[in-house]
Amino acid sequence: MTAGGPGEAIMTAGGPGEASMTAGSSPIWPAGASYQVEPDRFTRLVLRLHARAPRWAVPLAALGCVGVGMAYALVSDPTHSDPDARPTCLLKLTTGLDCPGCGGTRALWYVLHGDLPAAARHHFLFVFSLPFLAYLFVTWAGNRAFGWRLPELQISPKVIGGFLAIWFAFSVARNLPWAPFTSLYV
Repeated sequence: MTAGGPGEAIMTAGGPGEASMTAGSSPIWPAGASYQVEPDRFTRLVLRLHARAPRWAVPLAALGCVGVGMAYALVSDPTHSDPDARPTCLLKLTTGLDCPGCGGTRALWYVLHGDLPAAARHHFLFVFSLPFLAYLFVTWAGNRAFGWRLPELQISPKVIGGFLAIWFAFSVARNLPWAPFTSLYV
């Protein structure tokens, strides 16, 4: 994009048969033409790897990322660390308030050890959402890797919005300094 004059901008695509546009006008495209960008070397490498990768590679990579998160929770044992141990939540460090995800790592640690009441004590909504997230992952990964056609959860935008509203209310309630909300502190 180059400046043509005061308040005027000119966009050109650059070659014969390609479109050009000036401020205040609509683009003029030749019939059947499309705008394509030449990918850089890294993008071409990633596209080649993706084209050659087996169907199960992406679900396996996603499972590996989840596994790394679980391993971190198991190794770090967040239940016995100091409140100011690193890494710490920036919101809690600066304001003293629990963030919407506060207690999630401890809840995961308790879930991995089979103590669901303690996990729910640290982050009830995280524990509540785990079976849904696990099923969504299994249906996606099974379809992607093996072609399985499992029944998919039909979650409407209203349900997602309601869940986010409940999560927001939970995040506010757990920071209120009065009983019974003080029992939600983690």
